[in-house]
Order: sequence, then C-alpha cells, then structure tokens
Amino acid sequence: MTYPFTKKRSLFPTLSETLHLSSCSQSAISFPVKESIESYLTSWSEEGMDWTGWMTKVYDAKVAFANLINASPDEIAVLSSVSDAVSTFAGALDFSGKRNKVVTTDIDFPCIGHVWLSQQRRGADVTFLPEKDHMLSIEQYEEYINTQTLITSIPHVSYYNGFIQDIKAISRITKANGSLLFVDAYQSAGSIPIDVKEMGIDALATGAQKFLLGIPGISFLYVNKELANSLHPQTTGWFSRVHPFEFNHRLLDYAEGTRRFDTGTPMMINAYAAHAGISLLNEIGVSSIQSYIEELSQVAIDTALKHGLSIASPLDVSVKGSNTAIRVENASEVEQFLKRKKIIVSARNDVLRIAPHFYNTAEEVERAINEIAHVLISN
Repeated sequence: MTYPFTKKRSLFPTLSETLHLSSCSQSAISFPVKESIESYLTSWSEEGMDWTGWMTKVYDAKVAFANLINASPDEIAVLSSVSDAVSTFAGALDFSGKRNKVVTTDIDFPCIGHVWLSQQRRGADVTFLPEKDHMLSIEQYEEYINTQTLITSIPHVSYYNGFIQDIKAISRITKANGSLLFVDAYQSAGSIPIDVKEMGIDALATGAQKFLLGIPGISFLYVNKELANSLHPQTTGWFSRVHPFEFNHRLLDYAEGTRRFDTGTPMMINAYAAHAGISLLNEIGVSSIQSYIEELSQVAIDTALKHGLSIASPLDVSVKGSNTAIRVENASEVEQFLKRKKIIVSARNDVLRIAPHFYNTAEEVERAINEIAHVLISN
C-alpha cells in the first residue's frame, strides 16, 4: 500500500516513538495544534486578556468547522461537550403537543440516551431502536418513525464497533414523516465526509478531540438556520445575545441563527486548538482521508482474521468507519499493557478499538493487532 500523506505525517512529532491508533478517543497531537495552544498562552502572557483576538479565534474555529460540513458560520455554536450541545438543543424543543415522540437508538453513546430521557418530564415520548450486533437496519427506521415523531436522534458512526449509518436514507424517512433529524458525528467528523445540506441533517453535534485533531473541552453544534431561528433555548448565556458586550441584564434577546445556542464565555484555548486541527483536515480533504482509512480498515480486518481474533465491527469496510473493534474480555487491562509498549488503542467494554487516522500506516495497524494477538495467545 502506497502511503499518501508523508509530508502531513511529519507534523505529528510523537509518531516517531508511539503508535497512535486511538482517534476514536483522542487523536495524536500535531505541531499546528501545539503552536496554536502556545499562541493562546503567549496572548495571555503578553496581554493579560485579549477579548477581540480570542473571540476572533472562536469565530475562526466556527468557520473552519462550517467549511468541513458545508454549513454557514452563523449555523454553528460552540459549547463544552457533545453532552452539553445535545442538552442545550433538546431543551429548546417543544414536546407539549401531539408530535412529542423521540426516536433514538441502542447504538448511541449513553449520554445521548440520557439527554432524551431527561426530556420525558417535559412530555417527550422516548423510543429506542434495538440493536442487533450493534447495528441497525433502514427497515427499523421505517417501522419506528411516524407522524408523531418530533425528532430522530442517531449516531453517524457507532462508538462501539464503527458501524456507519446511511444518513441520507434515514433523512428521507424522517422528512416523509415530518421529523427533525439530529446526528451525533463525534465518531465521523474529520474521517468521513459530511454535507449537512445534501444529507438533510437538521442538527448535528461533535467534539474536537477525536478525528478533528483537537483537544477535549469544546464541541460544535450545527442547527439549520431556519430551524434555529424558530427555537428559544432554555440554556442560555451572554454570548447567545444579539449584543453581548452591551451587558444588558434585563434584555433576553436571541442572536440570529445558531449563535443563540452559544452560552457563556467560550473555551478560548480549545478553540485555538480546534481551529488548527480542523484547518489541517480542510487542507487535506476528508474524502481522501476516508478512502485511505478504508484501506487501513481492510488491513485491520485481514490481520485480525489471520490471527483468528473475534471482530465486533462489520467486515465490509464500506459500512464501517475507522474503528475496528476486536473482542477482548479484559480490554482495559490489555489497553494499559499496550500503552506501556507505546501502542495507543482504546478499550470500550469488551472490545479494543483500533482507530487509525490519515497519519497512520498499514504497518502500524498490523503491528498493533499482532501485539494484541500475542497477548491473547500468551494468556
């Protein structure tokens, strides 16, 4: 396999000593991200505070993310986490009428289900689509979504085994029934192309620390501008106002578009890092990243099967993301063992997730799975 990203790989200094195969949890650090963090620290040291510069960088991060998903910057809000973003969005919906059904899934990350369950006291009727082998079918969406469905909430890619959902097909079902579509893109943004307009996505959330190459503590919330303008978030803050620096505590006005979902003081240093990471992805192009990751997925599957390992992920790379999940009873213990050998993978329950990014090579994927096989055989 020809490696296409040699020049970009050199931007990740730790790769010379460590195998970073945990982009489903935390990507490797790059020079651009390190430099962006140092830039914030310099502004803090030299100026004490620089509200103009800081807010410009937050806006720049919004622009970079908007470009990544084909949205407008005024359709992007920044919050602290995906849990925060989804909670803020859910709290702005009205469940008091006949259309009060929430359709969500058993393959979502737990916090998503928790958010929708928390809305039951406001009238939400929550239904979970049952998983089979941590996957779902289009027929299930056709069965469960109806004219009482207010919102359908789904993950783009499963955090557990990397199963990819057909967003456009699901969107057609939601639109036919008048349901909104919310997508958790934490396991896809940065590794799989997303076009919110073409895919028919009404709202989407993701964080920066995984495939977006950033750090924890910042998330992006996309809400279609027309929808956003019809909502009045209960969770609010001074940056969701029309003129936040007028400091008018008696005026509850909502900014135009998705900025009304911004809350308090943004995560400045995190925005610096997010802008750097997403800008690098936009420069490379996510389509070429996805194509390469599919090749690495095939390498992971072939290597695991060669050793007789049990794979929890789909074996067809066209319906899986970067994550290849290998069943390991003591996954957390093996994760820590491999870390001591400078191999970073990510445990979740009973699987070890091998999740490469564009900066990884086929040889690194093979080595990591060979080590996993060796550990399991030795035990």
